[in-house]
Amino acid sequence: MYYQGVAEAHALDSSSDAPAVLWLGGHPVRWRLLRELAESDLRVRELTARLGERQSLVSYHLGLLRQVGLVAMRQSAADRRDSYYALDLPRFGELLSEAATVLHPGLRLARRPDVLPDTVAGRVLFLCTGNGARSQMAEALMQEFTQHRVEAFSAGSSPTRLHPNAVRVMRAYGIDIAGRRAKHLGQFVDQRFDCVVTVCDRVREVCPEFPGAARWMHWSIADPADSDAGNAATYPAFERAAAELAVRIPLLVQSLAGDAAEATSAPAASTEARR
Repeated sequence: MYYQGVAEAHALDSSSDAPAVLWLGGHPVRWRLLRELAESDLRVRELTARLGERQSLVSYHLGLLRQVGLVAMRQSAADRRDSYYALDLPRFGELLSEAATVLHPGLRLARRPDVLPDTVAGRVLFLCTGNGARSQMAEALMQEFTQHRVEAFSAGSSPTRLHPNAVRVMRAYGIDIAGRRAKHLGQFVDQRFDCVVTVCDRVREVCPEFPGAARWMHWSIADPADSDAGNAATYPAFERAAAELAVRIPLLVQSLAGDAAEATSAPAASTEARR
């Protein structure tokens, strides 16, 4: 049950019967953690530096968020001694909607991240090591979801070849990526992107600067091809990676749409201010 993970701590505030998600998010440290993790998967030391708090305090609050399933911890593929923390944004949205309904049944939030916003536009680059699976699937899913209104690209730090399972799993989404080739990220360093997303822990460590990129994000997604097993045995890992990307990409699209809408309204606001 959702409440069991924080029942003991929540009980300390016996004067409140508010849903636990409000109690969790209402704490200043936890709220700042949620804000940081809503943008990108991060390591403890990065969160500690961004919040300016002791690591023990950050770890404590991360532990509470993990207990209720809002935050997951994944071992870094770049350094097995390190871990990345990721926020389950859809789950957090569901709990907020439930909390609003507790207050009044007419307040259930209408969450539709799967709806393509009218204002969406931009250029996005997805990066992984080999550009053979995760970044290729992310590129294809972004193109498909936005009907190519977002220009999506992918590349790798050490390009290999497009994995057959990546082609197969994308066909299950109605997308044909057969014939696409792996590309080196060096061919994109002089281009402008609205968002650069690393979907591989290893490539994040070696990724060069992309001047002008408005957003830098990291998604710590396990490499589905990181096994000596055959294609049939690793296919479920490709399905899991694709499913995670299919959840994250619509949320990124909403952020890009917000950036585009803000950029459009900014000149109008400046003009109005000068009058």
